[in-house]
Amino acid sequence: SRIPRRAPPGAPGRTGMDESKPLKVRLTFSVILVGVSLLFAAVVTDHWAVLSPKVEEYNATCEAAHFGLWRLCTKRIFMQEQGPKEKGCGPISLPGEHNCSYFKHFTPGQSSEIFEVTTQKEYSISAAAIAIFSVGFAIIGTICVLLSFGKKRDYLLKPASMFYTFAGLCIIISVEVMRQSVKRMIDSEETVWIEYSYSWSFACACASFVLLFICGIALLLIALPRFPQNPWETCMDAEPEH
Repeated sequence: SRIPRRAPPGAPGRTGMDESKPLKVRLTFSVILVGVSLLFAAVVTDHWAVLSPKVEEYNATCEAAHFGLWRLCTKRIFMQEQGPKEKGCGPISLPGEHNCSYFKHFTPGQSSEIFEVTTQKEYSISAAAIAIFSVGFAIIGTICVLLSFGKKRDYLLKPASMFYTFAGLCIIISVEVMRQSVKRMIDSEETVWIEYSYSWSFACACASFVLLFICGIALLLIALPRFPQNPWETCMDAEPEH
């Protein structure tokens, strides 16, 4: 019979590397949870973009708006004289009468003049649908990671990493659709909006893409089997022949 050769003294074994894998998975999963939290915050909040019209006169009220994937919020703001660089109504943080309504294409009976244009409606529905796919991928990935903590379920880390990567790609596509929607809205002659800015919900969506995409790939690399770095590791894993 052939006896497997032992590793030379001081040679690194596979046990130490295998023991560090659960720690790497937990650290990566902690960062992924931050990305998932930012994803949920971006999807459910209404501060993706802020719009404001041109202010013709001061010491009067003007109407600014901010919106997300599902609804539009308007605020009547009392404007005093602005600086030379400021032309629009706002900022949106100023006190004023606040009113929010869901988009008409999501809740029949509600009205939102900004999104009555067919093109804007299509952009809004597309961005919301893609964001829902992103949330679904993130939830499935989280379930796979939680199940992988059981014994001999490491194989679930690979599909989990792919789900997180898909979630990141979907949310960045939704961000781009929303960006194009705002750009077309500002360029359109049918709207009174001349100034726009992206707010913190938009930033949350971008940050969630970075975390989910990078950590999804990192989780995949962790889940892949490690290739032997030294010749004796293959000999150590060989089964003795009788």
